[in-house]
Amino acid sequence: MLRNSVFIASMALTAFVVIWGVIDTQGLADFATTFVNFVFQSRGWFVMLTVSTLLLSCAYLAFSPYGAIRLGNDRDVPEFSTFSWLTMMFAAGMGVGLLFYGVAEPVEHYLVLAEHMKPGVAASSALFVTLFNWGLHAWAIYGLVGLVIAYFGFRRGLPQMLSTPFKAVFGDRGWPVTLGWLVDVLAIYAIAIGLAGSVAMGVFQVQSGFEQLFDLQKTGMALSLAIFAVLCVAYFVPLLRELGQGMALLSNAAICITIGLLLYILLTGPTGFLMSTVTNTLGVYLSNLIPHGLRTFSFWDEGVQSWYTSWTLNYMACWLPRPFRCSGSAFWGPWAFIRPTKARITRHR
Repeated sequence: MLRNSVFIASMALTAFVVIWGVIDTQGLADFATTFVNFVFQSRGWFVMLTVSTLLLSCAYLAFSPYGAIRLGNDRDVPEFSTFSWLTMMFAAGMGVGLLFYGVAEPVEHYLVLAEHMKPGVAASSALFVTLFNWGLHAWAIYGLVGLVIAYFGFRRGLPQMLSTPFKAVFGDRGWPVTLGWLVDVLAIYAIAIGLAGSVAMGVFQVQSGFEQLFDLQKTGMALSLAIFAVLCVAYFVPLLRELGQGMALLSNAAICITIGLLLYILLTGPTGFLMSTVTNTLGVYLSNLIPHGLRTFSFWDEGVQSWYTSWTLNYMACWLPRPFRCSGSAFWGPWAFIRPTKARITRHR
């Protein structure tokens, strides 16, 4: 009955938002905008502190004795090769957004920063901010959520629900049950709403690309629905097959195409300049990784604060619930950062 109540409550919340959006689209948009702006202005510091803490926690776990704990039986071996595991993480964890904003984002950053810095410094800073928005802070969020679920699920053999850690640590009676119920409801709700947003974003990105590539004007809803149908088929077909033949195969193909495009640009373009830029940007990123994670631009003008809120703060706030939906691949859930093992029988350590 408890599971049914979780499903009913989460679906009721989702249906409420859907009905609101259909009946009063502008009203929902205005409410969401007002709420997000309020949260960013009053709790932006908390978001940055949270993601920075998650990054430091992941680093500690990785290099401490806890990093040697296998997320499964002590004799389990990886189910996928390292290459396939990495490709599935990037395909399911970031997907279309990484390629779509790969060039547009640093250009946007440069246009803002060039008003306050010399052009060379602005260009370097623009690339750094782009790496920061997509870098280790985002993967730390994926990693810690995945580690918690994988430890209790694969090693201790408990249900793979977000409420499991609360019940395992504090007991399965009283307030842990209530809190766990609320966590599960909000998680399913976040998956549903977040998945819808991810798919919609992908549709509009692909549609925009078609319009630019073929010089189309006012394609409207017809093209949107056609792209949506194609994406649904692309999502659905891999789910009908075993994971290694479905998601792994598509992810490997996507990354191979990406690597091919990267090599083409590197070899046919200004190779020396590109490699120098990569090296310089990597150095700037590593040297400013922690300090920038605690910057909130409190004393800058409204334009810079708006830029920071629209990009970095928005990214970090989006990454936090993203492990539960992983860019539309809901079946990956919070396990996107965990390398699966062949055996699922686990024991307590």
